[in-house]
Amino acid sequence: MAKYIFITGGVVSSLGKGITAAAVGSLLTSRGLRIRIMKLDPYLNVDPGTMSPYQHGEVYVTDDGAETDLDLGHYERFTGAPTSRKSNVTAGRIYWDVLEKERRGDYLGGTVQMIPHISNEIKSRIRALEEPDVDVILCEIGGTVGDIEGSIFLEAIREIGLEQGRDNVVYIHLTYVPFIAAAGEVKTKPSQQSVAKLREIGIMPDILICRAEVPLSMEVRKKLSLFCNVPLHSVIEETDVKHSIYEVPLVLSDQGLDEQIMVHFRIARPQADLTPWRKVINAIRNPRGEVSIGVVGKYQELQDAYKSIFEALDHGCIAHSIKLNLVKIASEDLEKGKTAAIDTVDGILIPGGFGHRGVEGKVLAVQMAREKGIPFFGICMGLQCAVIEFARNVCGLANANTTEIDPQSPHPVVCLMEEQKGLTTLGGNMRLGAWHCKLKPDTRVAKAYDTLNISERHRHRYEFNNDYREKLQEGGLILAGTTPDESLVEIVEIKDHPWFVAVQFHPEFKSQPFNPHPLFAGFVGAAYARKTDG
Repeated sequence: MAKYIFITGGVVSSLGKGITAAAVGSLLTSRGLRIRIMKLDPYLNVDPGTMSPYQHGEVYVTDDGAETDLDLGHYERFTGAPTSRKSNVTAGRIYWDVLEKERRGDYLGGTVQMIPHISNEIKSRIRALEEPDVDVILCEIGGTVGDIEGSIFLEAIREIGLEQGRDNVVYIHLTYVPFIAAAGEVKTKPSQQSVAKLREIGIMPDILICRAEVPLSMEVRKKLSLFCNVPLHSVIEETDVKHSIYEVPLVLSDQGLDEQIMVHFRIARPQADLTPWRKVINAIRNPRGEVSIGVVGKYQELQDAYKSIFEALDHGCIAHSIKLNLVKIASEDLEKGKTAAIDTVDGILIPGGFGHRGVEGKVLAVQMAREKGIPFFGICMGLQCAVIEFARNVCGLANANTTEIDPQSPHPVVCLMEEQKGLTTLGGNMRLGAWHCKLKPDTRVAKAYDTLNISERHRHRYEFNNDYREKLQEGGLILAGTTPDESLVEIVEIKDHPWFVAVQFHPEFKSQPFNPHPLFAGFVGAAYARKTDG
């Protein structure tokens, strides 16, 4: 029978529950436990797929094609444990499914209520992660204790504690302990009230993790222990780390968090092997140089919009023991002629995106990277912009474009599959999840991957138009990767360039700090080589 860990948050949002949950998961995997990890989101959207990046940050995609919360990215990066569509459930999905069952008559005409029908549906989604090879299931509850939409999720995890037995369930509450500068004091009252809210519905935290700007004194810890009814040794401090979020597992381990969980579950396990994490932190703390990477996008105001991209760039730098100097370049600024930032960076990356806004700025960034010999890495929309730029400026196809932007383009080098000749159509649906890709021998990407067969995750609608394959290849564009049946182009390259690679998929979703994605490591290495050689 699997053990359960439930992580809730209190006082304020954006405390870092996702990173904390991922760090806890990493400590358990380091002890040899087999884990699965999931996120319960109380909002009423069915999934994050249609939500604005300004509202929700990036949409993380799993191998099985689920569009999920960005915290699943933290889970996979920290733990290496796979996630799937089972790993992210929203209130909207729960209510939708319960009402569909009611319409089908599954409840035999009974009155459908929050308890037991909604709470049972939530529990069934949590228990769906139970497998013979799973030792521990970690479940993060989104939002903050006290939010009206989250109350039924708390009820569901209370019921699981009753059903499984308290020896098999650990409740971790992440809370905020503010420092009032004017008074020079740390205040515990918000945490007391947050825990009181949990206790009202029958959840007693086993461990209290305290986010704080300053270290907590023993006096403060004792006060939290007394008024929150948590043992003193279970009051864990989590102040802001100095260098990287990848220090968090070490911070928690140093305070014995994983040992407490093992004792609670009565599981005998060896000490965690944190050698990989210590190597990562050593590379971050002791860089041998730095590299400037310009990310050209249209959601630059929000850090979370390109969360996995930024993390994968960090991983690429860790691979070379160098520091990342991230330069955010707004694509719309490039359209206005503000291009000076391009000349300050050692590499240019164009991430994915949808819609018209800022596309011409991205195309201009591709042109500058190609003509100036600046290492370039295009991802999803970045590939499409690279194809458009090459068609226009190298192959002489005036006004080449994607039909997403210009349906009347005389040269639609990027289009929907149904607009291409001789291909099975996908309609307006996106190509989502893992697809296999065959690499062309003796290409830059084949060298980076060190294999000719790969699998990567996708999230897009528009494709390289096969009608233009021959024309663009004649101009010098290398089709370095295709689907195994060669029906779809996945990767393009240019020869005689320090690094010019663009991919239709999202490699950032498969990068980890101790296992950087080969394309990010290769791109960062090329950018650093240009900086040091130049």
